[in-house]
Amino acid sequence: MLKIKTSTAPPLKFLFAHPAHFFACGCGSGLSPFAPGTAGTLFAWLTFPLFGLLPSVAVTYAALALLFAFGIAACHVTGRHLGVVDHGSIVWDEIVPFWIVLMFVPTGYSITALSWQLLAFLLFRFFDIVKPFPASWFDTQVKNGFGVMMDDAIAAGYSVFVFLLAKQLWGNL
Repeated sequence: MLKIKTSTAPPLKFLFAHPAHFFACGCGSGLSPFAPGTAGTLFAWLTFPLFGLLPSVAVTYAALALLFAFGIAACHVTGRHLGVVDHGSIVWDEIVPFWIVLMFVPTGYSITALSWQLLAFLLFRFFDIVKPFPASWFDTQVKNGFGVMMDDAIAAGYSVFVFLLAKQLWGNL
């Protein structure tokens, strides 16, 4: 088992040592030496259009639920192998919840859509970093893959709430 500091990214070979590592580390985005959580969230933003290939919104939500459940296991295994439950390089917990946030955000590449997407990104990063209750409770008290995924899921919930409130107040930018 590889024991490294929370702030140190594992070597590239770790990414390919186990399938859980590859996904938990965000297909490599979590190995970023600078702000891996932000890198993982950017990865989510860039890959979200792939969900448009799915046949319906219902199938998309089902896929997200499965990816979230898979993330619980992948983050747990990877955290155990790194020796740190919520190691900084584990970013699947940012990726899936941000994909869920993006389900509520206008899609496309217009200035309006990109502005709303940027707001959603900033809100999610804010709530992920600040961890308002109960996210902070999951972060500090639930030391397994479920806790790792849940604190970010709660940050996503706060983000969606504030985003929808902003959209209600400001409409289209």
